[in-house]
Amino acid sequence: MQSNASGAELVVVLEHLVTFIRQVSTAGDLSAAASSALNRLGRDGPLGLTELAHAQRASQPGMTQLVTRMEREGLVRRTANSDDRRAVLVEATDAGLDLVRRRRAERAAALQRLLDRLDPQDQAAIAAALPALDRLVSARPSD
Repeated sequence: MQSNASGAELVVVLEHLVTFIRQVSTAGDLSAAASSALNRLGRDGPLGLTELAHAQRASQPGMTQLVTRMEREGLVRRTANSDDRRAVLVEATDAGLDLVRRRRAERAAALQRLLDRLDPQDQAAIAAALPALDRLVSARPSD
């Protein structure tokens, strides 16, 4: 990519990277949807079922089924919402958070192996781009 990188070029590279990341994340044998929801709960803390469904761009019934499966596996738990007795909050359990950490460690190790194969200039370029990529993602509208 040149210094005037286009969104289209960035999308192609990131799609390849996301595919690689998904392939190397094997701990817990999670679906992409379960992994994403568990990551969000680990990052954002407990969320209402409706809020989680909306944030994950899933239907309410689909998220209910996913949460039920993850609850059976001991990865999440439902708790009463003190603000609204009719609603429940979904939160990651310690086992769920541990799985998030193990999957992140798997991905980091696999990426490090790839990075180690690059020449020092490419490694430096990637390291230099990380703060800008973080700002790019942080500047997006909240979801």
